Amino acid sequence: MQLLPEPVRRLAAWCAVALLVAGVVYIGIQLCVALRPAVVPVLLALLGTALLLPLHRWLVRTKVNRSVAAGLTCTAVLGVVGGAVYIVTVTLVDTWDQIVASLRRAVRDLADQFGASGTSLESLAGDAVDMLGRFGGTAASGVVTGVGWAVQALGMAVLALLLVFFFLRDSDRAADTLHSFLPRGSAGTVEAMARRAFEGVEGFMRGTTVVALIDAVCITTGLLILRVPGALGLGAIVFIGAYVPYLGAFLSGAAAMLVALADRGLVIALWVLGVVLVVQMLEGNIFQPMVQSRTVRIHPAMVLVALTAGASLAGIVGVLLAVPVTAAAFGVARELRTRYASPSGPPPAEPSAEPSANP
Repeated sequence: MQLLPEPVRRLAAWCAVALLVAGVVYIGIQLCVALRPAVVPVLLALLGTALLLPLHRWLVRTKVNRSVAAGLTCTAVLGVVGGAVYIVTVTLVDTWDQIVASLRRAVRDLADQFGASGTSLESLAGDAVDMLGRFGGTAASGVVTGVGWAVQALGMAVLALLLVFFFLRDSDRAADTLHSFLPRGSAGTVEAMARRAFEGVEGFMRGTTVVALIDAVCITTGLLILRVPGALGLGAIVFIGAYVPYLGAFLSGAAAMLVALADRGLVIALWVLGVVLVVQMLEGNIFQPMVQSRTVRIHPAMVLVALTAGASLAGIVGVLLAVPVTAAAFGVARELRTRYASPSGPPPAEPSAEPSANP
């Protein structure tokens, strides 16, 4: 190695470090995939804790017992999510026949409009609608095969909710617990990194909540103006779906369009599509950059790369967790840069005056 020039030796050292880090990350990902039933609820609970911690802190400041505050917070979230899903599910089930009939009428109207009545275009569109109409029967026949997956998902959701309760209740003891497991010399650094990581996740969840609230208010207002049934429930689904980047907006918009198509016809459904597209354009170009730039500071290109990587590794769960994990990684990187970029080395760890917010 001494025969090589200094730049080459530095490059070799950095390559060795990069390979070592990549290997450790790969092994960690494989372990997480193998232990998915236990890892996913923990990660989802961390996201829920980052979102609900301000409400829990407010309840504690009003002299509510920590356990009672955690229970009230979890109950409120469960009621909101369950109520919204129930309303939209009942609406879609009750109007499914109307949705299929409206699609048939829309296909015939389009075929007549373009002079394709009786042609292969109309036949192809009719076959597509028939397939959509048989989707309910196909889904019903596959219920038995999906029972195992549904039970596992339900179990993971219950575990995540219980973990959120404990994380909220015991968040004030997180720093002391972390110090008890780490050597005295590195405890301060690890605590600072954990704080930065959690602050990144908390900033992402806070920013996403603000953007989701704006989307839900705007789309719900449009649905009420267009007199679409179940507008409040659809708006709640829009709010919940905003926490799943891109995919959530598509699914919530599709649900709103189907309900509008069934009850109000093709023209109103197209108006609903226009409202959803306008709101999503405003979100992507104005709301989200303005809010997320103050909370997370992650470039949109990095968000797309993270979503792609998360989807390839863990499917829909990876899409849900990709951006928060990236935000946490950026927070850790900023803390390391702050501590070790100066020539004098890492600053001494200062004792925290407030209890840690890390669950």
